[in-house]
Amino acid sequence: MSDVEIRDDRAGGWLAAFAGDEVVGHIEYFVLEAPARALVPVHTIVEPGHEGQGIAGSLARELYAIAAREGIVVAPLCPYVVKWAAGHPEEAPVADPALLDAAVEWLKAHPGRF
Repeated sequence: MSDVEIRDDRAGGWLAAFAGDEVVGHIEYFVLEAPARALVPVHTIVEPGHEGQGIAGSLARELYAIAAREGIVVAPLCPYVVKWAAGHPEEAPVADPALLDAAVEWLKAHPGRF
């Protein structure tokens, strides 16, 4: 996976893995502002032909690293990120259930977003 570069497009709500100019995987997320600031991953997608190369895990790891650098948390709603976090508790602190509930409510209030 050394030839893959991960780029964050906060405004677009994407954390994308690039191989050259090609997007080979991405996490779609939004920033929750209340009750606390959090990154909320909703979908993780790895493009066909790129599965099994560790791209999704690298994206999840980088999302948690970004949150740690910013002093905020990740409130994962994406099933892949939830599973990844459970297997990497040293890198992925568990989000407060109230924060997860607020993220779900945000999604309900913005049905066309994802």
